[in-house]
Amino acid sequence: MQFVSTRGGKQKVKGAEAIVKGLADNGGLFVPEKFPAVAAEEMQAMLSMSYPERAAFILKKYLDEYDEKQLLAACEEAYSRFEGPDPAPLVKIDDGVYILELFHGPTCAFKDMALTLLPYLLKKGCEICGIKQKVLILTATSGDTGKAALEGFKDADGIKIMVFYPNDGVSKMQKLQMCTQDGSNVNVVAVKGNFDDCQTAVKAIFNSPECAAALREKGYILSSANSINFGRLAPQIVYYFSAYLDLVSSGQTEMGAQIDFCVPTGNFGNILAAYYAKRMGLPIRRLHCASNMNNILTDFLAKGEYDARRDFYKTTSPSMDILISSNLERLLFEVSGRDGALIAKRMEELKKNKVYSVTPEERARIAETFDGGWANEDEVVETVYDVFCDTGYTMDTHTGCAMKVAVDWFEKNKKDTTDMVVVATANPYKFPQDVLYAVTGNDVRDSFKGIKRLHAATAMKVPASLAGLKDMPVRFSAVVSADKMFGEVLAFVSE
Repeated sequence: MQFVSTRGGKQKVKGAEAIVKGLADNGGLFVPEKFPAVAAEEMQAMLSMSYPERAAFILKKYLDEYDEKQLLAACEEAYSRFEGPDPAPLVKIDDGVYILELFHGPTCAFKDMALTLLPYLLKKGCEICGIKQKVLILTATSGDTGKAALEGFKDADGIKIMVFYPNDGVSKMQKLQMCTQDGSNVNVVAVKGNFDDCQTAVKAIFNSPECAAALREKGYILSSANSINFGRLAPQIVYYFSAYLDLVSSGQTEMGAQIDFCVPTGNFGNILAAYYAKRMGLPIRRLHCASNMNNILTDFLAKGEYDARRDFYKTTSPSMDILISSNLERLLFEVSGRDGALIAKRMEELKKNKVYSVTPEERARIAETFDGGWANEDEVVETVYDVFCDTGYTMDTHTGCAMKVAVDWFEKNKKDTTDMVVVATANPYKFPQDVLYAVTGNDVRDSFKGIKRLHAATAMKVPASLAGLKDMPVRFSAVVSADKMFGEVLAFVSE
């Protein structure tokens, strides 16, 4: 399988090189030259597979230069770190409505589904490509990617990882998770600004020949753990297949019947993975893109114009507080007929003017699969409360956004009987104060008091990794402006 850039050019690389490099040489994102198909008989065979077996099977479709047995062993090791026998269980909460829980990994967020596996994919990729230099993982996070990447790469030989996060743009628990991270090869720095400022600065470092040269002098090459890296995106495709197969094997639906997914979306990676699964042959009818008050994607899907010239809101679903959704570039590449020059032009327009538009034809192609909705802060609270009262199920604020969009869909389409899977992206205890307020109406300032009272109200098991944060020392407290980020990078690799 070859990979090409969303911004055109003649560069073609194998999957291993795409994972190691993170970004294409022209600043584009790597995409498969074609989508591999999963045949009907292969879907049948996957019914009896374990989750790691399903993961290895799907990944091998893209990463054909990786050894099949080693890939399976890596998947088994990665998902053995999850709580319970199934890394991505489905929970039925109503007739035709299911929740796909993706928060049973080491850091209690859906990013674990990929970032427990990415260290193997990256290290093996370096081996396949004959790369001898050390690797610096540079990552911007809106909350969950950072901790999951730090946990995945801590103490890895020949690799250092550095995470930047918006200083006032993550929850208290997310910040604590990152700033107490153990490991001899990790670093965490807060940035003055929002996630888009962090992400823009990280991309600028990746695209700078001067930065690359300075790092080479130190013996390092750059790679990324964000979903701009195909090695982060590919494992996310798996859980959409697995959810569908679980519906079939449990008798909830028939093989070949179409289903919908409703996905809380910020950087567009999670929902893009579902689109890739559809392109591979998974019977997905529609993908409902759920946003919070930073509803730029909702407006784009409705109007065909991506306009980042708007107010930025800090919400109770901070991982979705994003105005520049990087992975949308991959979707635009597909609906434009893979016109790399056009995509490069639009990304330059976005960089300079913060706005671009698609053609009516492209908008129609997107609308064949995607629609969007959003929830304001009060609606998130009401949705989390209503679901808890009606079903006893407790969800986090991001999942609350998605559930609100799903409810709105069924309100507008009362005769729709297509099964809906709502994707749950984080454990409620990662946002204990906000979920506690939604469920009980009680406010507490302290996150750990929030955990205690939320447990009393819901009886949900408290993940040990979150409960133990209270007693862990804070290791990282640096705060810098975006223009000082590369200075921090150089200092880190010089240690």
